[in-house]
Amino acid sequence: MRCLIVHNPRSGFGSDAVFAFERELVAAGDECVLRVLGEECNNEEVLADAEGFDVVVLSGGDGTVSNLLYALRGRSVDTCVFPSGTANLLFANIGNSAEPAALARACRWGNVATCDLGEARWDHDGTSVTRGFSIMAGTGFDAELMTAAAPNKKAMGEAAYFMAALADPKPRSIHYTIEVDGKVHERDGIACLVANNAMIQLDMEIVPDCTMDDGMLDVIVLEASYTAELLRPLVRGLLDPKGRTKRPTLETFRGRSISITASEPVPMQVDGEVLGIQVTHWDANVFEGANNLIVDDLSRYHPSNPRTKPRYPVAAELAFPE
Repeated sequence: MRCLIVHNPRSGFGSDAVFAFERELVAAGDECVLRVLGEECNNEEVLADAEGFDVVVLSGGDGTVSNLLYALRGRSVDTCVFPSGTANLLFANIGNSAEPAALARACRWGNVATCDLGEARWDHDGTSVTRGFSIMAGTGFDAELMTAAAPNKKAMGEAAYFMAALADPKPRSIHYTIEVDGKVHERDGIACLVANNAMIQLDMEIVPDCTMDDGMLDVIVLEASYTAELLRPLVRGLLDPKGRTKRPTLETFRGRSISITASEPVPMQVDGEVLGIQVTHWDANVFEGANNLIVDDLSRYHPSNPRTKPRYPVAAELAFPE
């Protein structure tokens, strides 16, 4: 087996778990290439030869992994997402075991799910910019929250987001014009997001049945006027994590092609990375079946007809088949 590991050492808390994973993954006769990302790396160049490997492992936070998945879109490369970030929401949505040895075994078995990827587009200084997203892209309070949390993420982890929210008791409300597959909706809210996956911290699904294999994106409008009002959907989410009942202060729409216009310039984030710009208009669309993601038996995306033996067996598996 030939394996490529692309690792961002600046993600999360600087965990070295990916190296434990590498030791579990490789066996006699294998070749494993490790590429460590620098601040100015070009993702297309880093992954230019991805088709030459049997498995490509992407190690980093949600922003890093989404950017790399975007570079791999439509290329039929078997890809394993390794959780090295702070929140690791994409990994949580995939649902694989986080134990390095189990994830390494999933790579050798080679079961994959064909999953969607979102694409966000906006103009900046007269230039059209595009970014891929695997979880959510959004404008408004969520981007402001992530900006405020950034200085404390290394020390506090996910708690930094809650502290930042408490520091802004009355976020500004924005008027959004939202076009979903040609149908226009006018709404006021503190944030407008587009989701490819909708499970966040504490395993709460903001939108029920929002999956990355349905060829659709979900638009989420936060209609709260005060930060304290977000406690209502939070408590509802704790009691009903799958979102079978309507979330208070949230309205959602579903479609494939989305256009969002804000009444005033607002900050924007893509999978937790704040762009450092203000936008008034942006578009989103879905790349259906963009990536082949490695999945194990725990994943909701595990195929209905999985392999009956490992694609890349090692000696122990040959001698002692299941």
